[in-house]
Amino acid sequence: MTTAVGGVDALLERARDGMRRLDPRETWAAVADGALLVDTRTDRQRARQGELPGAIVIDRTVLEWRLDPASGSRIPEATGYDVPVVVVCRQGYSSSLAAASLRAIGLHRATDLAGGVEAWITAGLPTTAGPADVRE
Repeated sequence: MTTAVGGVDALLERARDGMRRLDPRETWAAVADGALLVDTRTDRQRARQGELPGAIVIDRTVLEWRLDPASGSRIPEATGYDVPVVVVCRQGYSSSLAAASLRAIGLHRATDLAGGVEAWITAGLPTTAGPADVRE
């Protein structure tokens, strides 16, 4: 059996290398300026923490296909590789990996929310009870 060089912490470090992550207030401003806010949290996490206003919910398993402008399975908002995307998860770990994956397919402005929704809530930014804008 072969083990991965560096493990998950090294993978996370590589994913974040060269990516300017946004804090909650910067994320709020980016969305106001037209960035796509993409929430990859599970249904249970969103039920516990609330929905983010303006977020599009996309399951992590189909994220690249929904946001790649060349994909036949893209969402209407995936209009080009220059679209700014901010990925959000619960704590800001899996969102970094997701943003790196989006960057790898050409979405060079993809980033994530440092600290995730937990940081968003701590910053006093709004959440709602829903309904969520879920894209399958």
